[in-house]
This record gives sequence, C-alpha cells and structure tokens, in this order.
Amino acid sequence: MTDPTPSLPPVLPPAPPPAPRPARGRLALLVAGVVLSLVLGAAAALYHVLLRPNVPTAVEGPAYLYIRRGVGLNAVLDSLRRPGQLERYQTFAWVARWRGYGTPAHPVQPGRYTLPAGAGNLALVQLLASGRQDTLAFTLKPFNYLPQLPRQAGRQLNTDTTQLHQLLIDNAYLVSHFGLDTATVRTLFIPGQLRLVWPTTAAAFLDSVAARHRRFWTATRLHEADSLKMSKVQVAVLASIVQRETAQPTDKPLIAGVYLNRLRRGQPLQADPTLLWPLHGLGTRKRVLNVDKKVDSPYNTYRHKGLPPGPITTPYPQALDAVLRPAHHKFIFFCARPDGSGFSDFAETFAEHKLNARRFQHHLDSLKIKR
Repeated sequence: MTDPTPSLPPVLPPAPPPAPRPARGRLALLVAGVVLSLVLGAAAALYHVLLRPNVPTAVEGPAYLYIRRGVGLNAVLDSLRRPGQLERYQTFAWVARWRGYGTPAHPVQPGRYTLPAGAGNLALVQLLASGRQDTLAFTLKPFNYLPQLPRQAGRQLNTDTTQLHQLLIDNAYLVSHFGLDTATVRTLFIPGQLRLVWPTTAAAFLDSVAARHRRFWTATRLHEADSLKMSKVQVAVLASIVQRETAQPTDKPLIAGVYLNRLRRGQPLQADPTLLWPLHGLGTRKRVLNVDKKVDSPYNTYRHKGLPPGPITTPYPQALDAVLRPAHHKFIFFCARPDGSGFSDFAETFAEHKLNARRFQHHLDSLKIKR
C-alpha cells in the first residue's frame, strides 16, 4: 500500500557568491568612456570649426565680399579680416586651407558674394568655391559723350575701362555685333537699371546693354517707328534732341511733333543742343551763341537739313516714346516760357514765334537788371 504523504524536495546547497569582476572588464568600460568622450569632444570641435555660425547678422543689412579678378586666397582672407565680416576669422582660414580653397582644383572665383548671416565656415567656403556670386543693380545714366561711359561702368562694375573704350571705337566689332557704327552706337544705350555680375567684362557689359535695347523695341514700338518711316536709330537720334530740349514730360511729345513737322516739310531742324554737341558744350554751356551756328559740322542742324548722324545724348524710354507717339499738331516753332517753369510756348507761324521769343528775351533782360 502506497504512503500518501508526498516526499519533500531535496534541500539544495546555498549558491556560491558571485565571482569578483575581472580588472580587464573595468578597464574596457573605462576605455569606452574615454573614447566616447573623445568622439563627443571631436564632434563638438568639428561643429565649432565647420558648422557653427560665423557670419554675424549686420544691423545695416547684408554684408558683401568683393573678390577681384586674379587674386588668391590671401587677398580673400585679408578682406574677411575686416571688422564685422566674421566672428572667428582664424577658424575660417583653417577650413579654407583644409578644403583646398584657392588651389588649382578649387580656384578663387571673382565676384560679389553676399555673406549669409548665420553661415558656418564650411558653407561659406563652399559658396565662394562654387562661384555662385550675386548680381547687382547697375543704373545706366544718360551720357553725352562716349568717354563718359567707361567711367560709369568702371566705377560700379569694375569693368576694364580701357577694353570697353577700345570696343566702342572698333567699328568692325560694332557693326558685326550690333549693326551700329561709332557714330550710332550710343543709340544702343537706353538709360535705366540692369542686373549685372561684379566684375563685368567689357564685352559682357555691351551684350547686356544690347539685351535691354532688344527688350525695349517691342513689336508695337517697331510698328510705330515704321509708321513714321523712321528706323530705330533715327528715332533715338531725334529723341536725344527732344530730351535735351525739355525735362517736362508733357512737352516732350509736343516738341517731338514740332521736329517731325519740320522734317516732313524739308526744313532744317534748327535744334540748338545739336550745335553744342561737337563743341563738347553739352552739360557745360547753357546758352547757344550766334557764332555757334556757323560751325561747319554735320551736327549743325541750322546748316544741314535732316537728322544729325548720331544722337547727342542717350535718351530715356520716355523721350523715345515721345517720338514714337508724338502730339499731332501744326506747330513749327517753340520757345521757352518766360515764367521759368521749363515749359514751352508753341507757334504755327514765325510771327507768333517772334512774339513768344520777345517775351522770353524781356524776361532774361529783367533778370540781368535785378542782378
């Protein structure tokens, strides 16, 4: 018969205490901690040198770096050494040399570069090495004589003024590229704003000017010129005279109409500003003298009928449009008003014109008496 009492499990001996950790394990943990600290420290150092913002935010707006042609890394570093350009100049110099900026593989690219606020050294070096420069707004101002143009471009765009002057007097180049000669090339220049890189070569500058000229001469304007039986050059030549005659926008179409009436009748233009152009008096002399009318020049519109061979200044779009859309009237004469407003009085007959001219002369005489 089986005993119903269950048997008790055997009593196990107590577990032995854990063996002490070998010294080698502690050393491994220590080494791992040191390595981790070194990695984190290196990462922090790399962040500080490569990625940490180094370009400060300027209160007066973005900062620009201008790099001229033919310079190397040292010239760039000298420019960036100026106060306000970088917060930590030495770290940028280290990164630039480390990345090989300024070497044949990554040469210094000329141009004007915006220094992005908050950019780190690596991003700034990559920007400069890429050559992704800014464009700048160049305002082409009216000029009466070609030597005045290179000074404009040279001052604002760092254009080679000697090269630009040589292109402007190279008749073969002007004819082949723009269909103009040394007398008419000034009609290519329409004052206004252009977006150009810095520096701009002489040829690139002229190409940009020509592109603006093409954009101005829309199909509508070409049709308007054709309806006047005038070429683009002829419109610009007459517009240059209108621009020198008045600064009043509402008078420009009226004066353009006077000169167009004279051209249709075969009369000399008798435009005083054309007398001063060959004498290099535009911009320096206010009055035309009777002796000026005797100068033997194709620009003397008292002695020669028709338009002069070239413009006497570079006309604004407003003056060009005044010729393309002239006021329709029968006036043949105009004279400055004696009130000094800059407006003109217009007349159909010479007798009316003499009365207007006499009133203006009396005004001038009264001014002399007051002085």
